[in-house]
Amino acid sequence: MTAYEPPAAYDAVVLAGGAARRLGGADKPGVRVGGRALLDRVLAACDGARTTVVVAAPRPTARSVTWAREDPPGGGPLAALDAGLRHTTAEHVVVLSADLPFLRARTVGRLLDTLRGSAADGVLLTDPDGRDQPLVAAYRTRRLRETLAVLAERHGGPHGLPLRRLTAELDLTRVSDPVASFDCDTWDDIASARARIREHGNVLDEWISAVKDELGIDLDVDVKELLDLARDAAHGVARPAAPLTTFLVGYAAARAGGGPEAVSEASRKAVALAARWAEESTSRAPEAQVPPKAPGDRPDVAPDATPDTRPDAG
Repeated sequence: MTAYEPPAAYDAVVLAGGAARRLGGADKPGVRVGGRALLDRVLAACDGARTTVVVAAPRPTARSVTWAREDPPGGGPLAALDAGLRHTTAEHVVVLSADLPFLRARTVGRLLDTLRGSAADGVLLTDPDGRDQPLVAAYRTRRLRETLAVLAERHGGPHGLPLRRLTAELDLTRVSDPVASFDCDTWDDIASARARIREHGNVLDEWISAVKDELGIDLDVDVKELLDLARDAAHGVARPAAPLTTFLVGYAAARAGGGPEAVSEASRKAVALAARWAEESTSRAPEAQVPPKAPGDRPDVAPDATPDTRPDAG
C-alpha cells in the first residue's frame, strides 16, 4: 500500500495595489463580481498556499493573509513583488493580480504541476491574443529572488520597472487559458464578468461559492446530490438555488450554535447577498466612476475600500 503524499507546499503573492485609472480610481480589488470582492475571489483560488501574501494596505478579507507593502508605496509591480517575496519560504510561489474573476484552484494547480514537471523558471498563462500574463503564474522562488536582485543592481532598485524586465530574464513555459487569464481593467470588463457568471452553466456554482464566502463556511457541497434530494422531497424544484441556499444557511446557523438568533443572522447575510446579486444584473456602471448603490444595499466597492494611488500592478 502506497503511503499518502500530501501535495508539495507553495506560497502565493497577490499584488493588490494600483491606481485603477481605467476604473476612475476605484478600489479595484474591492469591486464585487457575483457578490464577492475580486480580491476574495483570487484568495479563494490560492487557498491551498502555505503562506499567502497580499501586497497592499490591509483590509478585511474572506480569509487570513499576510500583508506587505513596498517601501515607499507606489513603486510598481516589481517593487511590490519584491516586498511580497520577502515573506515567502516555499520552493514555488504563485504570483497573481487581484482582478481575476474566473481564476480557480484547479488553474493554480495546473500551473504548479506544469512547473514541477519541467526545468523552466516559471509557467504563466496567456490571454486569447497570446499575450503573456505574468501575474497569473507560478515561479521558482529562488530564480525570482535572483533575477530581482540582478535587476535592482542594474537599475538602482526595482521601483518603476515594468514586469517585462523580469520575464525577459526568465525561461518561461506558457499555457493558454482565455478564461482564467481574464482580468478586469475597465467597467466594461466588470460588466462582462458579471454577465458571464450568470450564464446557465456557471450561475449555480458561482452562487453557492458566494453564499459560502458570505456565511464564512468551508464546505464541499455535492450540488447534484443536494439537488436530487430537493427534487425528490419537493416533487421537482424550479429554482435550485433556493434549497441549496437554505441548506447553507442552516449549516452556518448550526456552526454558530443554532437557535433563532443564529438562523436570523445567517438569513440576513444571505438575503443581503441576493440583493447585491440582483442589483448587479441590472446596474450599468459609468466608465469612470464607481457604480451608484441602491438605498439600503451594500455598494459594489467594499465599504472599507479607499482609492489607491499606486501604479497598476499589471
